[in-house]
This record gives sequence, C-alpha cells and structure tokens, in this order.
Amino acid sequence: MIARELVALPAYAEEVREGLASYPKSLPCKLFYDSNGSALFEEITDLPEYYLTRTELEILRERSREIAAAAGSGTSIVELGAGTAAKTCTLLQAFLRRQIRVPYFPVDISVTALNEARERVEEECPGVTVRPVVADFSCGFAFLRDIPGRKVALYLGSSIGNFDPSAAIEMLATIRQQLTDGDALLLGTDLVKDQSILLPAYNDAKGVTEQFNKNMLCRLNRELGANFDLSSFRHVALWNPAKSRIEIYLESLHAQSVNIDALSMRVQFAHSERIHTENSYKYTLPMVAEILKPAGFELTRTWFDHRKWFALHLARLR
Repeated sequence: MIARELVALPAYAEEVREGLASYPKSLPCKLFYDSNGSALFEEITDLPEYYLTRTELEILRERSREIAAAAGSGTSIVELGAGTAAKTCTLLQAFLRRQIRVPYFPVDISVTALNEARERVEEECPGVTVRPVVADFSCGFAFLRDIPGRKVALYLGSSIGNFDPSAAIEMLATIRQQLTDGDALLLGTDLVKDQSILLPAYNDAKGVTEQFNKNMLCRLNRELGANFDLSSFRHVALWNPAKSRIEIYLESLHAQSVNIDALSMRVQFAHSERIHTENSYKYTLPMVAEILKPAGFELTRTWFDHRKWFALHLARLR
C-alpha cells in the first residue's frame, strides 16, 4: 500500500467548514487578504465611490499635529491591520516633529502588504524605524507586550466596523490587556450617513469590490481544492438600518453544489442563497463610547473631517 502524503490544512479551514455548513452560510473576512485581495483592496481605496480612505486622510492631513500632541512624545507607533500604510506617513511625520526617533510597527496578516508598507515608509519618512509584525489577530495581541516603552496603537480605516459590537468590545479589551499606563489607542470609525453615499462605496461601478468579494472563492479554489464557479455568484451589498451596518454577501444565481476536496465537503446552494462575507458597522458617537468603555478605554478626543463622515478617536486606558 502506498501511503498518502498528509498536507496541513490552512489555519482558517475549520472556520470555512463551519461557516459553509451553517445556515445562513458565512465565510471569515480574513479570507479577503491574500496578495491578490490586498492589491484589490488598495484599488478600492482609490475608487471615487469609496470615500472612507479620502475622508480619513483628510483628518490626518489637517489634524496630525494635534493628534501627535495629544498622544504625547516618546512613543512607538503600532498600526494594527496596517496594510500598505498608505495613509500613515502623514501621522508619522507629525510624530517626527516631536521626537528624534519614531519606531513604527506595522502589523498585518499579509506579508506582501507589509513589504510594501516598509518600502513606502522608509522612502517617505526618513527617521522612522520600520519593524513589521506578521500576525493574525485571532491569535491575540501578545506582540504588543514585546514593544517596550510608551506606544500608540492605531486601528484605522474603520476596520473595527467589521466586528459585531460584542466582538468589537472583546477585541478592544484584548488589546487593552496588552497595553500599559501611558499607552493610547487611535481608533478610526466610519459614521452613519445616507445610504445613497454608503451603498456605492461597497458596490462600485467598475466592479472592483465584486472582484474583491469573489476573490474569497478564488482562494478556496486554489488553497482548498474547491470548484466554485465565480460566474455563478453575484456580489450583494445591503444597508441594514436596524443594525447600523452594511452587509456584504455572495449570492448563488441558481441551485448548485460545490465540492471542497481538502475538507471532503460538498456544499449545496439553493437559488438566491447567500454567503455572508462581511459587515461594516457605521457609528454614532454614543456607539463609539459603547464599545470603548466596556473594553477599558476612556475616550479623550475626537477629530472629524469637514463633512463629519468619518472620525478618529484618541482613547486612554481607564
């Protein structure tokens, strides 16, 4: 008998099995960010419909000196979910005006994105020491304890909006446990606004967001031996006012079945059945307080763009 070589499954495999076996079906949003997904997301941030990056960058350009002053001198900057650090240099330059040396720790699950972040920051911000950290946040934030001295943890881009409120509190509390006196959190949140502005940001005319969403299925085909037919699914973005969130789905265009060889799994889809891939919560200021306080943070300052579409919040340890 010839022994079959055992191949280790990706860490996310059981989440995929559980999500596609449940009803309604779901996939973990961490699947978005392979190298292709990261590149597609960078393309999304430049789309005319995707206001989030531009409005947050407006705040950083106009308020970075105030933010750096409020955060204090002698700090390291730790950016959670840094991606390619496209917006961060503006803030790092403000810290450079207040201290001779700025250690910068971009943290991301994507090695490709971190390599680009290092190149960008080293080119645009001489004086910043870049020390990338590859990490999956589902494994915790213990790496924060390994960074000496005072630090400001950045969680920008309204990434916190991808979590349900209870999960957001749990995540922020986990971050809080790894911080010490004198540390701070700078949190970005997208704000509630009319759905005529919200929905196009997640369903652009060029279809880049659709490609980004369907890239999950490409990844399952490649890494788990699945046979998803991308043309048999469509991208759906909905506004749920009761839960104050955008909901993202992949919807089956007809009854079909999909094999996932690595999981020895056959998944049945009814016509119009959806896979839930992402939420993006939109906040009011009371909602921000409702996730910070239970997590052990005290909101101290908030900065807005000129239309009050987006906000950056500085929070200290309670």
